[in-house]
Amino acid sequence: MGPNREVALYTSREMDGITGGGSEASDPVELCPSQILSGEPALALSIPAAIKSANCVNDDRIVIQRTHSLADRFEEWRLSLSARLETVDLAPDLAEKIGSRRWFRGFGTFLGLSALSLAFWPDFSPVEAAPAMAINDSARDEFRSQMIMPLALGADSGRHMGATQAVVPLKSVPERPQIEMLATLVRGDSFGRMLQRAGVGSGDAARVSDLVARTMPLQDIESGTTVDITLGRRPAPGEARPLDALNFRARFDLELSIERVGGNLALLRKPIEVDETPLRIRGTVGQSLYRSARAAGAPASAVQQYLKTLGEQVDMDRSVRATDTFDIIIAHKRAATGERQAGQLLFAGIERSGKPATQLMRWGRDGRFFEASGVGEQRSGMVSPVPGGVSSRFGMRRHPILGYRRMHSGLDFRAGHGTPIVAVSDGRVSGAGRMGGCGNAMRLDHGGGLQTRYCHMSRMAVRSGQSVRRGQVIGYVGSTGLSTGAHLHYEMYRSGRAVDPATVNFVTRAELSGAELREFRASLAKLKTVEAGAALANMTPVSSEPEAPVREIDKIVAPKKVG
Repeated sequence: MGPNREVALYTSREMDGITGGGSEASDPVELCPSQILSGEPALALSIPAAIKSANCVNDDRIVIQRTHSLADRFEEWRLSLSARLETVDLAPDLAEKIGSRRWFRGFGTFLGLSALSLAFWPDFSPVEAAPAMAINDSARDEFRSQMIMPLALGADSGRHMGATQAVVPLKSVPERPQIEMLATLVRGDSFGRMLQRAGVGSGDAARVSDLVARTMPLQDIESGTTVDITLGRRPAPGEARPLDALNFRARFDLELSIERVGGNLALLRKPIEVDETPLRIRGTVGQSLYRSARAAGAPASAVQQYLKTLGEQVDMDRSVRATDTFDIIIAHKRAATGERQAGQLLFAGIERSGKPATQLMRWGRDGRFFEASGVGEQRSGMVSPVPGGVSSRFGMRRHPILGYRRMHSGLDFRAGHGTPIVAVSDGRVSGAGRMGGCGNAMRLDHGGGLQTRYCHMSRMAVRSGQSVRRGQVIGYVGSTGLSTGAHLHYEMYRSGRAVDPATVNFVTRAELSGAELREFRASLAKLKTVEAGAALANMTPVSSEPEAPVREIDKIVAPKKVG
């Protein structure tokens, strides 16, 4: 390039206008000297027009090379890298060409990505919570200032306005003339302590307890009973408020009120009329006896007693059909004030085609159920003394402690230490105490020469000579005597001879006869006269006010008119 030649450099955007988009960005452009405008500010804008109009046939050519900015270089590098990466097969299909180098390379990529994913697996350890905020006296006072308490209970919380010069302090703060409150008798608490905690003075509390005890035992007041208490004005500052009135429901049929009359407390009994007509519920068994009985209005507890009673007498799967009619009679009380109270099951029956198939009625002090014929029967097979499974059965075995084979005259049940042990049938405790290798053991006599023994107890719940019922807790599992661990060793004897308990089915019978049987049948016939749903009707309220006497003048019959 000669000394009289001038070289002009242009950016890529200006060269795009010169080349007209016909050549690549990296191609050089040749210009003649007459097409170069030097020394002008608008050099880049005037060059495209000069190129179009100038004639460079006889002039020397000048080569102008495009310059590259940083953005252009990065773009070229990105395009080059993308072109190279397209030729690399990073994730081949593992279902193709199994066993080839390409497949093993893809399998390695898969293992690497899997390991990377497992490395970022989250930790499931407990998240540490923020420690509890420390509450000091100032913070506790601030919380207390935001509390809301009833003024009747002597509330002193909430923010107070600051005293000004206009505030005149009082010599004594006035109190409410009366305070009315509601106290509840909780389980394990006494009636007197409950009154004293409510604010009744010790003298008044003792007097109230004495008055109530003359009417009914204080321990017969059920837990959860609410007591309305009214306290009067204090006789002097610092002394307890006197009791003005007290009212509570002592029993379902009795309400007690205590009032202060002439300075002394007096008790007023308010009997409540109660109807004890039993509640009878009947309906079709259908697909589910429980659901049908509940839908008919029977309480859940009564339905459970009904199913348990029937299950002990008949086979529920075979003896009860969907078309049968269930008959449930339960003890029921309704008060004139509107309250109702359901009691225990009195009668359980099943009717088929309008005729009674099963009739069971509760009878006697023990509350057993007897059939209409006067026979009480329980068919339930063997009752497991504990809920655990059998670990060792009846027969010859190697003793785990003594080390030689000998007769294992019972069943070993798996059970944890302290598991309750129940009697398998009704009986009487004929022995309870230490019995050699059995440790703490108990022996029950079930009558008819049948006895059972329960060994290795940790402690016993009944004493010798006591009568027990089937399913009653008689002791708790332990590991006393020759025992390798907590379990129950259960034995059964018939006429003094050990028998396998798994082969015995209990059938407990109790039969009525004579006058007791006649009385039982009369009670059953009377009970079945109760109409279904009759006890659900509301009682007619009885006026407590006595009727006004009839005047003599009202007894005179008005003379009849003569037509």
